[in-house]
Amino acid sequence: MDWEEYESTALKSFAEANTSEELANAHTEWLGRRSGLKVALRDVRDRETGMALNAVREQLESAFAAREEELERARLVLLDEALDVTLPGTQLPRGRLHPLTQIRREVEDIFLGLGYEIVDSREVETVWHNFDALNQPLTHPSRSHRDTFYIDAETLLRTHTSTGQIRVMEERQPPIYIATLGRVYRRDTPSPRSTPNFHQVEALAVDRGITLDDLKGTLLHFFHAMFGDDRDVRMRTGFFPFTEPSVEFDVTCFLCGGKGCPFCKYTGWFEMGGAGVVDPAVFENVGIDPDEWSGFAWGLGLDRIAAQRHGIPDIRMFWENDLRMLRQF
Repeated sequence: MDWEEYESTALKSFAEANTSEELANAHTEWLGRRSGLKVALRDVRDRETGMALNAVREQLESAFAAREEELERARLVLLDEALDVTLPGTQLPRGRLHPLTQIRREVEDIFLGLGYEIVDSREVETVWHNFDALNQPLTHPSRSHRDTFYIDAETLLRTHTSTGQIRVMEERQPPIYIATLGRVYRRDTPSPRSTPNFHQVEALAVDRGITLDDLKGTLLHFFHAMFGDDRDVRMRTGFFPFTEPSVEFDVTCFLCGGKGCPFCKYTGWFEMGGAGVVDPAVFENVGIDPDEWSGFAWGLGLDRIAAQRHGIPDIRMFWENDLRMLRQF
């Protein structure tokens, strides 16, 4: 075979290749395993022939590499000309905070604006902190295994965030202004108004001369900040073992505007939670002198606040992870 002609033809083939695919085909034809050059190299029996064929191979491989680099440079130039770097990039989808997390942060901001301290507390609690310290009688229904998730005889999943208030009062002396937020657990049947796992916000103020009027004014400020001044709020008498006197707060139903509907049980009002002046027995349980100090406390459901705020008729929707609902927030 005339190797000079072979080399000349191969070089011409490389030079005429205008795409990477054409160049790859030319490489296979002239330098591939089955090409004439590679077959001849495998059959070499003398040194001179081997040196001559290797010189042809090196020349062709060098030419192939040079042409490959030229085509790559040309591709990059075309790409650069086609790409307008001044155009805005592709908008990547971003995650969102869960609506309950959004409400929690708004609630925290309201309390911080009032000068309160935000306190985190444990979800697994002792019976003493959850019931005994809060003046809960042994016969109270909430102590039943049918109402509360017990881990053992002395440990349970907290049924309210009031346990955080007890721990703070154990550790420090008044004045105390705190808010505790978190998840709580009760053996409730899931319904549009309740679930076994939900969120609460509780506030505690302990100082000299605190009265029920201070509680009412603080709660009215909170509700108006959350729902606006056009929502009516009412305070009615209630009973809780840890407060005396005890009251409950309602806001007008968002769904019917106070006219009455199935969601509010045709009352026109939606229950938000309980409150009251801290019972002196609770102060005595944590070592605070009830003759010197007084205070108020309340507990509200964050899930219910979010439902009222956004017009959601069923709080179970917050737990269903339906993106069609969550993307609205």
